[in-house]
Amino acid sequence: GAAFRGLARRYRPARAAADARDDRKAESGARAVGDGCTAAHAVLEDAVRAYLELFCADTQPQELHALRTLAQEWMQRLEDFRPHLTGAVWRGTATRLSDIYLQLFCDDPKAAEIALLDRQVRFEVSQVPGFKGALVDALSIHSWCAPLGETVGVHLLIHDFDELRGALKPDSQGRSPRGDLRALQTLLAAQEDA
Repeated sequence: GAAFRGLARRYRPARAAADARDDRKAESGARAVGDGCTAAHAVLEDAVRAYLELFCADTQPQELHALRTLAQEWMQRLEDFRPHLTGAVWRGTATRLSDIYLQLFCDDPKAAEIALLDRQVRFEVSQVPGFKGALVDALSIHSWCAPLGETVGVHLLIHDFDELRGALKPDSQGRSPRGDLRALQTLLAAQEDA
């Protein structure tokens, strides 16, 4: 219960690094050994989806919708920095314990920090491996999510604008590892229609 949620929240920066590492491994692994790494990742993701359908079908869709709605709010606030949603919230496997990961593609790497400071948003700065392997700044925010009744970690991973070109390449199964605001709104509309 609450003790587990508290423990999970304390280890979010490590989870941010792990998610970034997994994205990087999937992309570099696919280049290095064909589609073996991404195929294994797809098998694992399919198992997670099956688990969620079997054991969390009564709660996970609402939790995912709440997280995607919160991600949409942050993407609209940060629209100038070309935000792209990635991770479990993008892939549809998120639960209330999941954080939101937004990759920002900035002309100036400090501009996002300045924008948050101007809006008096409190954040913590760390560095995590980006999806191309180099360290990138991660700005971590605690944001209230009313439908869940708790705060959610929102991690803004700062990338150079030029990295956007390669960021949208689909994986071996034709899925994009991240999506922009319009793509997220399409997911939300489909989820509401279901």
